[in-house]
Amino acid sequence: MLLDRLAGALTTGERPPHVVTVIHRETTVASPLEATFAFFSDARNLEALTPAWLNFRIRSDGPLPMHEGLLIDYVIRLRGLPIPWKTRIDVWEPKVRFVDRQLNGPYRWWRHEHRFEPAPGGTRVIDRVEFVPRLRLITGRLVARNVERIFDYRAEELKRLFGDGERQ
Repeated sequence: MLLDRLAGALTTGERPPHVVTVIHRETTVASPLEATFAFFSDARNLEALTPAWLNFRIRSDGPLPMHEGLLIDYVIRLRGLPIPWKTRIDVWEPKVRFVDRQLNGPYRWWRHEHRFEPAPGGTRVIDRVEFVPRLRLITGRLVARNVERIFDYRAEELKRLFGDGERQ
């Protein structure tokens, strides 16, 4: 299949030194830690937290219970072009954190740590993303702006789904 061949061409290497962009977001939601973490434990819920303009779809079959070593295949569409994306769950600490890392996809490097902490009125959801765009010198600013937009959307969707824990 064409997407699978394209995925092979988009393999991720080692973390590049010195050129990594980091985005950090913290969102407090009005939901207990157990319920919030349970939502994130189902990889299929990622579609609900991704803006429609990415046309994000999970390609992996069946249920996707999270665990260390889980491989997840996705596809996004940018300007109509399908881009395959595969991640691996490298760290799995229930009710504390998990880390996914791109094996192949749109970035030269992508590592996303999801952390969860009890907070007054609910749960603090902390996202720390390290990434390097492909063709960084040409696309770096645009890609960074889009990743910021994605995580702004994610924060708003979390508050819509679970309530705003900061207003409790």
